[in-house]
Amino acid sequence: MLDIRRLYMLKTVAARGSITAAAHSLELSAGAVSQQLAALRHDVGVDLLRPDGRTVALTEAGRVLLEHADRILAAMEEAECAVAAVKGTVGTTATLAALPSTVARIVAPALTALGADHPQLAVTCLVTDQAQLRELTLGTVDVVLGQHYHHLPETTPKGIAVSPLLDDPLLVVTADDGAVGRSDERPVGLSELATHHLVVPPATTDCGQAILHACHQAGFTPTPRYITADIAAQLTLARAGLATALVPRTAIDPATPGIRTAPIRDHPIQRLLFAATRHTETTTPTTTAVIAALRTASRQNPTHLPLV
Repeated sequence: MLDIRRLYMLKTVAARGSITAAAHSLELSAGAVSQQLAALRHDVGVDLLRPDGRTVALTEAGRVLLEHADRILAAMEEAECAVAAVKGTVGTTATLAALPSTVARIVAPALTALGADHPQLAVTCLVTDQAQLRELTLGTVDVVLGQHYHHLPETTPKGIAVSPLLDDPLLVVTADDGAVGRSDERPVGLSELATHHLVVPPATTDCGQAILHACHQAGFTPTPRYITADIAAQLTLARAGLATALVPRTAIDPATPGIRTAPIRDHPIQRLLFAATRHTETTTPTTTAVIAALRTASRQNPTHLPLV
């Protein structure tokens, strides 16, 4: 009989690309992972991995076994969810992965509310821009607060359930001559920014791609003066009058001094914020509570466009 732990190790190695990276993720030594994978290879009687440069890749037999392993692991989680649903109580631990730009306006209020409503629940929050949905498929996180820019193709992995939270437009951010940050009532045409010194995220990021796409639609190719994915740095450069920034609305504190924000009139750039979980027929009270808190925090955000 195949060992479920070894199947999970195979899945982790395939996702991470190397035994060393998988071992780090699993908090094991590389030797321990190699030993378990060797035992799995012995169980099935065929090679499951092959060298691929500095990484490893699945053999054909490895791919076939992984397909079955995914179904087996999903069935086990389904059973755990069904039992948790019968039990009917919120658990004691959960792990949330969230974008840095959502922490202040959504994540922090949601975690505060969860602490008040479910004091026994300890939520570990992983704040990262990278590979959130991959971590979800591997089971290292329970809920992802992620984003999808509307012009980009859908890339939701198989087995992931997505709950839309809100539409979050990018705003044009410039220096304000006054002492208090405020919104400019006049929308800005994106083509007006063609002559501005811009600060934008790298083109390799989803936000950077979205900005580049919208600028092309507006008839120009941006030549940014500054490139950074750090929104705090973008806002600092805008406040200093050194650059014009394009920043998601929920990432901007409306009380920030020294900046002016304005919507884009003609070629809006918009991201969808969503909560994602592994797809199961039965949802657990714990993940339901986390998603409900995220949704409530989103709806209480006075600057958002809610999705119902």
